[in-house]
Amino acid sequence: MRSPSPRGLARGLAVGALIGATLLDLNVVQEGGDSPWATVAVLAVGLAAVLWPAGRRPAWLTPQVRTGVPALLSLLFTLSAVVLNRDVPFGPGEAVLLLCLLFVAVRHCSPRWAVLCAVLDGGALLATPARYFWGHSDEVYVFSLAGLVLVGLVAGLAAYLRALDYRRTVAVAETRREERVAIAADLHDFVAHHVTGILVQTQMARMMAAGQAPHTSQTAPAPAPTPTPTQELDPVLAGIERAATEALASMRRTVGVLRETDPEAADRRPVGDLAALTELTEGFASPGQQVILRRDPAVTDDLPHEVQAAAFRVVQEALTNVRRHAADATEIVVALRRDGHRLEVTVSDDGRGGTQLPAAAHGGGFGLVGLTERVTALGGRLHTGPRAEHGWEVRAVFPTP
Repeated sequence: MRSPSPRGLARGLAVGALIGATLLDLNVVQEGGDSPWATVAVLAVGLAAVLWPAGRRPAWLTPQVRTGVPALLSLLFTLSAVVLNRDVPFGPGEAVLLLCLLFVAVRHCSPRWAVLCAVLDGGALLATPARYFWGHSDEVYVFSLAGLVLVGLVAGLAAYLRALDYRRTVAVAETRREERVAIAADLHDFVAHHVTGILVQTQMARMMAAGQAPHTSQTAPAPAPTPTPTQELDPVLAGIERAATEALASMRRTVGVLRETDPEAADRRPVGDLAALTELTEGFASPGQQVILRRDPAVTDDLPHEVQAAAFRVVQEALTNVRRHAADATEIVVALRRDGHRLEVTVSDDGRGGTQLPAAAHGGGFGLVGLTERVTALGGRLHTGPRAEHGWEVRAVFPTP
């Protein structure tokens, strides 16, 4: 049985307090001797707008509908009470609901609707005291002043969080753009490797065709059976075909994910491969941490270079995150496994969340964003999450055609 998280407990307490405040509203209205049906309708619509689960909301229940309709009902209720000269008591439940809807309007509505819905929610809250204190200017002034302070605080908090959301969205987009630029820089290395092989083998084929095949030593004895030119050229031409195919495949997979070009030159970063994982894991190990590299014999070094580079980046980022967020881990396992046409890279640790780094050194949380961009660009999948017992696991699966 999983224990509830602190966020879940806080959410449950908030929902309980909100429902308790609305029940207090109904009690206040009944003690005032007035029919509670109008209050029930306003509170019911407000509760539905605030508490409706996000995963089950219909398409028409947009943020502007959620925040605008309850405010309009509250304003109509207040207007009818003033016009009919009826004293309708009010409680804290409706005020809390309107403040919650004000928060949703400022943070989640589109810019065009955010101002309108926020004005409706704030106006409905400030107008609520008129139901009972109409004609008593001192009481209306006091309640309106308190409501104005609450409206300003809630709207300011929502605007601040909205600004943080926007800055994070921009940072994520920038991280993805930089990762795409890095992929474009890697493309030069991938294609150059294969094209160089094409050039060398083509030169060899031309020399053989011209009867100028090089030999290693002038004194070396000639082989007894002399192969025909076709037998000599066939493996060379096969190598040319294979290298050309790999070059085109690498270019197609890498360029296919680049949607835009950047005129500025990007900093070149070193690109690792599967062979470099041994040095990476040995360099990461420390006296208190053991890093184990388990490589399936089926995982060979002839995989596409872009897949090897992405696998290296996955391991590198996962090990970095272990040092940042789980410095108490004693054993870290890096596993490479090939299953048919798939390469699976797994990095798992037994840490419990202890860290030796200050908060400022934990990073901005965009490393996994860049990894996701790189892995999915190659048609793979990236999964990160806690292990069954304790610790953390990062798993990437790449297709290896």
